[in-house]
Amino acid sequence: MFIIAEVAQAHDGSFKKAIDYIDALATTGVDAIKFQVHIADAESSIHEPFRVKFSERDKTRFEYWKRMEFDLDEWKQLKAKCDEKGVEFLASPFSNAAVDLLEKIGVKRYKIGSGEVNNLLLLEKIARTGKPIILSSGMSSFKEMDATVDFLRSKNVEFSILQCTTAYPTQPENYGLNVIPELKERYNVTIGYSDHSARLETCIAATAMGAEILEFHAVFDRNSSGPDASSSLEMNQITQLVEAVRSLETAFKNPVDKTSSRSFDELKNIFEKSLAVNKDLLAGHILKFEDLEAKKPKGFGMDASKFETVIGKSLNKDLKKWDFLLSSDLSQYD
Repeated sequence: MFIIAEVAQAHDGSFKKAIDYIDALATTGVDAIKFQVHIADAESSIHEPFRVKFSERDKTRFEYWKRMEFDLDEWKQLKAKCDEKGVEFLASPFSNAAVDLLEKIGVKRYKIGSGEVNNLLLLEKIARTGKPIILSSGMSSFKEMDATVDFLRSKNVEFSILQCTTAYPTQPENYGLNVIPELKERYNVTIGYSDHSARLETCIAATAMGAEILEFHAVFDRNSSGPDASSSLEMNQITQLVEAVRSLETAFKNPVDKTSSRSFDELKNIFEKSLAVNKDLLAGHILKFEDLEAKKPKGFGMDASKFETVIGKSLNKDLKKWDFLLSSDLSQYD
């Protein structure tokens, strides 16, 4: 499982806060920390509307992207900090210019956001780097995804796909967990899940459904401002999620063989039970269901599973209440 914690714009344009996010997330056990590289002049214009009007500081979305920019040296420092902490620096470019910047930084792969799936110009730019792509499918139909997949395959690009619902925060009826196996069957590539629900169970369920990559937004405080804060996981939740997913990984790698119970023989002898009688009974008594009890441990009387074979049989000796019942106690037992 490859686990990605996305900082996105949670740093709010502060380089120091971006460093703080790396320091904090590196302790949670995630594999990669993802940023978004926005170069306002290359990707946007003053005509772009706000998805969520959260900022009083920025009159336009374009101004917001301007404020989110880091220069090349700052990006290099963020990459170096990730290297130092032993996590992969990952980023989503939103323009060809951003790809040029990321190539100067030196990334291993590219993450493509939902809004860029049909941006074949950007995908061509990345294809020319020869590096793998993780593709979010959020706003795309299968027909649109088919076209993008065909394009990537024509370029011999290694890629994986994330099921993603572009709704913030995503409600249960829109998780789309069922799409995970559908994507796997349709495209036969590594499939993952990009989450915006701000709930632990969503990624855990995605893991159980076969996701091999998980991505979610990270934030120090879900009540803070920012476009993604309400759909993000806080640090303690991320730690819990990573632990849960790693446990599931171990479980999936160690299937239990239910064709045999031999490994439980010792426990079965302790917890399984033997037949006993629940009252004083005299020799010659014909056993009825109401005379029987099952007591631990196994092996001191007949197996409790054999109760039907003793009903209607007569005792050849007196038994005291709670005595174990042996086959030798029955005068008509075969």
